[in-house]
Amino acid sequence: MSTSSGESRIANRIRNATFAQRVTSAADAVRFINPGDTVAISGFASGGTPKDTIPALADRIRDARAGGSDFTINLLTGASVSASTERMLSEVEGIGLRMPYQSEPTARQRINRGQMEYVDIHLSHVAQQVWQGYYGHVNVAIVEVAGITESGELIPSASIGNNKTWLDVADKIILEVNSWVPAELEGIHDVYYGTALPPNRKPIQITRVDDRIGQTTYRVDPAKVVAVVETHARDAASELTMPDAVSEAIAGHVLDFFAYEVRAGRLPADTLLPLQAGIGNVANAVLGGLDRGGYKNLTCYSEVLQDSMLALIKDGTVAHASSTSLALSEAGLEEFVANVDTYRNHITLRPQEISNHPEVVRRLGVIAMNGMLEADIYGNVNSTHVMGTKIMNGIGGSGDFARNGYVSMFLSPSTARGGSISAIVPMSPHVDHSEHDTQVIVTEQGLADLRGLSPRRRARAIIDNCAHPDYKPLLDDYFARAEALPDAGQTPHLLGEAFSFHQRYQETGSMR
Repeated sequence: MSTSSGESRIANRIRNATFAQRVTSAADAVRFINPGDTVAISGFASGGTPKDTIPALADRIRDARAGGSDFTINLLTGASVSASTERMLSEVEGIGLRMPYQSEPTARQRINRGQMEYVDIHLSHVAQQVWQGYYGHVNVAIVEVAGITESGELIPSASIGNNKTWLDVADKIILEVNSWVPAELEGIHDVYYGTALPPNRKPIQITRVDDRIGQTTYRVDPAKVVAVVETHARDAASELTMPDAVSEAIAGHVLDFFAYEVRAGRLPADTLLPLQAGIGNVANAVLGGLDRGGYKNLTCYSEVLQDSMLALIKDGTVAHASSTSLALSEAGLEEFVANVDTYRNHITLRPQEISNHPEVVRRLGVIAMNGMLEADIYGNVNSTHVMGTKIMNGIGGSGDFARNGYVSMFLSPSTARGGSISAIVPMSPHVDHSEHDTQVIVTEQGLADLRGLSPRRRARAIIDNCAHPDYKPLLDDYFARAEALPDAGQTPHLLGEAFSFHQRYQETGSMR
C-alpha cells in the first residue's frame, strides 16, 4: 500500500469503493499472469503504456527463467509502446508472439532472428481480429487509466488505442491508475461502443473531425478487475528529431503541392481537407510548415499527434485534431500539461478502430502523408522491410489511410545510410502499398504526382523527380533497357536485374 500522500492520490483518482479495495503492488498484480498467457496492454506510441506493472512482469519472468522455468507471453498492444517496455520484456526473452507493431531494436533483432513471432497487420484490423479469436483468448489486460469514477467507469489517459477492446474481451484486468496524468484530461476522449461484427454493423456517424459519437469513459465489468496498481509517472517522451535540410525540402514540395491543388480547385483554399501524418521528423516538418501557408482552421484526422500539432493548435492554424494517442517529446509533454485546458477543447482521442476506420477516412477525404523505406519506379511502396526481408517497425496505420485517403502521399529522403541506399529502386522486394494505393511520392529531390499516369509514365515521373542524382543514371539505364525489350509489356522490367540494387548493397555495402 501507499503512504499518506499516496492514499490521498488514491482517494482523488479512485472514487469507487470496490476498486479502492483492490489496490495492490505491481509485484502482487503480475501474479495473475501465467506462462503462455496472452496479455494485452495499453499504450499507443509513447502514450499510456503501463508504468509499474511491466517492470514487475519482467522481473517475474527473469526469476522464473533463473529457476529453470520457461515463461513467455503473447503480447498484444495498440501499436508500439514505450521503448523500455519492449526492451525489458525482450531482454528476458518473455515474448513469444508480438502483435501488431513494434519499434524497439532489441525486439526487432529477436524477430529478425526468428526468436520471436511477429504479426504485422493494419491497425484498424486489430480489434476485429481479436474479437474473432485470431490470437486465441486474451487472458489478462493491463490498462493504464487516469482515474475511476464513482460509478466505476474508467477515465482514459494519454492514449486509447485498443483499450476498449482489451477491457471487453480479457478474462482478468489489471488497472494502473496514474495520478501523474492531468485530471483535466477527463473529457477529451470519445469512446465509441457501437462497433459490431458483420452482419450487425452500422455506419460510423462521423462527418466532421470534431464530431463526438461515444462517451468520455471506458466501461468495465468490476468482477474482471483483479488488481488496481497506483502509479505516478509521466509517459516516456517520444524522440523528436528537429527538421533538417532534407526534411524541410520535402515539406516545401508538399506545401507547394497543396497550393497547386487549391489553384486546381481540388482542395478548399483556406482549410484544405483533414490531414493525417505519420511519426517522424519529415512529418513534423510538413505539419510545422503549415503555419507559413496562410491556412487557418485546419483539421487533422490521424492516429498520433506530435509536438508540431500543439504548435499549430496554439497559433490557430489547426482548429481541431482527432487521434488515438499523444506522442510528445519532453518539451511537448510539459507544454501539453501546462495548457491542458486549452488543448482539451481542440483535441479528441478515440479508439484506434475509429481513428483509423476506412469508412471515416474515406468520408472525410483525409490527405494521407506517410513515410516509406523505398518505392520502386512504378510506385509500389515498401514501408516495413529492409532489403525485403528484415522487419523495421511495421505497417502501422499507413495502409488504413493510404488505401482510403482522398490523396495518398509517401515521403522519404531519396537516400539513406550516407547515400549508400537509394529510396527509389527498380523493383521493391517487399510491397506494403501497391501502385494502386500510391498517388504522390515525395523526396527532397522533388514530387511525382502519379494520378492519371500509366505505368511507364509513372516510372518516368518518379525517376525524373524523386531519385537522387547519384542513382538517376542507373535507374534511367534500367528503365530504358526494360522498355526496349520486344515483349516489354505494360510494366517493363528486367527480371534478371530487378533486385540488382539490393544485391549490390548486400555484396558491397552500397547500391551505387
